Amino acid sequence: MAEEWVLPRVGSIEDPLRLAVLISGSGSGMEALIRHQQDTDCLHITNVVISDRSSASGLAKAEALGVSAIAVPLPDVEDKHERRLIHESEVLDVLSDFGIELIILSGYMRILTPSFVKPWAGRILNIHPSLLPNFPGAHAHRDVIAAGVKKSGCTVHFVDSGMDTGPIIASEEVVVLPSDNEETLAERVKKKEHLLYPKVIDMISQGIVQSP
Repeated sequence: MAEEWVLPRVGSIEDPLRLAVLISGSGSGMEALIRHQQDTDCLHITNVVISDRSSASGLAKAEALGVSAIAVPLPDVEDKHERRLIHESEVLDVLSDFGIELIILSGYMRILTPSFVKPWAGRILNIHPSLLPNFPGAHAHRDVIAAGVKKSGCTVHFVDSGMDTGPIIASEEVVVLPSDNEETLAERVKKKEHLLYPKVIDMISQGIVQSP
């Protein structure tokens, strides 16, 4: 069954759209988003940061910025499918506790199951470090370099049940230099990500983005 897209409500200064940011590592994109929210008159606010890894350094960054940070590690269950479902149920409990209206995936290295995604379709965003639909997956920069293309970038999209296949909202290009390696390309793309993602979330909270 295809997703039925339902976008979140329009936010306001008095009642900003409530966000959860899901991370797996350093949370540099999460940090950029929260600083954007704190430095501008946003119609959205990050209420909680969730990580699937207790060791994620982004959790401490979130707390330092005054945002609740919660680790929801995978349970010690042998069956992989059952482990995913239990983990996602625990994440959903946190989302409910904080009254979350929009989920922001930012360096979250897990693929969400269809049973998680479909009730939230239109209210989960992801940013991917390539110009989708080209170079999906976890090794975009490596694949871009190997392909010898001249342009890469980043893409913000709605999340569906596939891997980096949801409807595209916006993208930013980055020139791939002949001297680039994965690290140098990733650093330049990341700078674009930190500008593009808050901009798109602003648009979502203002009701500018249309349903897919």
